[in-house]
Amino acid sequence: MIEKSKAVIEDSKKKMQDAVDYLDEELRTYRAGKANPAVFSSVLVNYYGNMTPIPQVASVTVPDAKTMMIQPWERNMIAPIEKAIMDANLGFTPQNNGETIRINIPALTEERRRELVKKSKTSGETAKVSIRNVRRDAINVLKKLQKDGLPEDAEKDCEDTLQKETDAFIKKVDDLLIAKEKEIMTV
Repeated sequence: MIEKSKAVIEDSKKKMQDAVDYLDEELRTYRAGKANPAVFSSVLVNYYGNMTPIPQVASVTVPDAKTMMIQPWERNMIAPIEKAIMDANLGFTPQNNGETIRINIPALTEERRRELVKKSKTSGETAKVSIRNVRRDAINVLKKLQKDGLPEDAEKDCEDTLQKETDAFIKKVDDLLIAKEKEIMTV
């Protein structure tokens, strides 16, 4: 029984880490005033009937801090990529020369910066809810294990360990949010 309870805790830690990793990936897509090709990882373009992320149909490069270049692997993809970027409402306008799409990154306004901070906090809160849900589910499993013969004190110890892990992962989320807010608000 104790092995099962340890497996529940390890599984929960993995799920909590997945929530933190997901948040980290999502925060990378938030544009903070400098060119970052990760902003296109969530922009989908129609590629022969399949919705595909831009980095899978084109090369995205950053020639300098305020410019990004998208070079589609097929020339007929320029128009769909441009349309996908416009539809994604990322805050910049693509310009194409027939072979590549150039994107000049405008400076963020104070209003847009505050909007991005708010959006990142919302994502952070979603990650915290996911972590708490993992804890709740694990506690339910531990209670079932207790009914099946796990000693009550072992179950309580596991709950305490689970709470400590939850607190540690919530702190990681908070640290990510603080770092992202600092990055966004830095002019």
